[in-house]
Amino acid sequence: MLAAAAFGAKELNLETSQLITTILIIQLVAIGGAYIMARLSERFGNLKVLIGVVLIWIGICIYAYFIQTVMQFYIIATFVGLVMGGIQSLSRSTYSKLMPETKDTASFFSFYDVTEKLAIVIGLFSFGFIEHITGSMRKSVLAVLVFFVIGGIILYLALSIAKKKNIQTSVR
Repeated sequence: MLAAAAFGAKELNLETSQLITTILIIQLVAIGGAYIMARLSERFGNLKVLIGVVLIWIGICIYAYFIQTVMQFYIIATFVGLVMGGIQSLSRSTYSKLMPETKDTASFFSFYDVTEKLAIVIGLFSFGFIEHITGSMRKSVLAVLVFFVIGGIILYLALSIAKKKNIQTSVR
């Protein structure tokens, strides 16, 4: 969301009111995204839906590279909201299913939170660093795409392991 606002301001020269509209779209649609992803996970399982969401993120990155108009930016903001709301809730749910049985869940979720924050820092640093080097946020978006590809591969491997160990990966 932070990168989206910066992208809109620098690459599309959007006004403040348009950026605020974009952030509101993302936030409001994220609520529905969480609900939709929960329903999809009931049907297909958490890991499969997460892989699908990562594929959507890859598509968003590719589409963002080519955005030229405000309307295109609002459309991509809608998709960002859908997948952002869904991926956050679904990834926590999936993490809780994959961790070992314990009474000390706080330690595991503290680790989850730290790694989430580190991922945000690494992602935003990479985004800014590549923009600084190339002078284009569009190229930064393609770099973020690489992170999603790596994440998708890791999820695919996790799904394979879960299937082999017969671990349930859906929300019930």
